[in-house]
Amino acid sequence: MIRFLNKLQPWGALLIRLTLGLSMSVHGYEKVIPHGALKDFAHYIVTLHMPYWLGYVSAWTEFAGGILLILGLLTRFAAFMVAFNMFVAFFAVGIHQGFGIYNYILALAAIATMLIFCGSGALSLDRRFGIS
Repeated sequence: MIRFLNKLQPWGALLIRLTLGLSMSVHGYEKVIPHGALKDFAHYIVTLHMPYWLGYVSAWTEFAGGILLILGLLTRFAAFMVAFNMFVAFFAVGIHQGFGIYNYILALAAIATMLIFCGSGALSLDRRFGIS
C-alpha cells in the first residue's frame, strides 16, 4: 500500500499546487483585472495601516503567484510570496474576522509553506526546465 501511494506523490503535489494556484489566482483576479479594482484594494490596504503600494504587491502576488503555481513554474518563489502574503493577511485581517475566515487563510498559508519545503513535484515546468 505504501509503495502504491508513493507512486502517486507527483499527482498529490500537482493537486496541491493546482488547488492553491486556482484559489490564489481567482482571488487575485478579482483585485487586479476589473477596472478600478486594484486601486480600490490598495485603498483598503491603507485602512489597515499599511503602505498603499503593499496593496499592489499583495494583489499581484495572488494573481501572478497563483498562475505560476498552476504552471509549476518558479514554484518555491511563488509559494514563498503567497505564504508571506497569507500570513500578513492572517495577522492584519483574519484574526479579527472569526474562524470562518482565518482558518481558510491559515490553510492557504500551510499549503504554500508545504510547497516551499517540498517543491513543485515531478509534474511541473520547474522539473521540465531543471529548476526544481
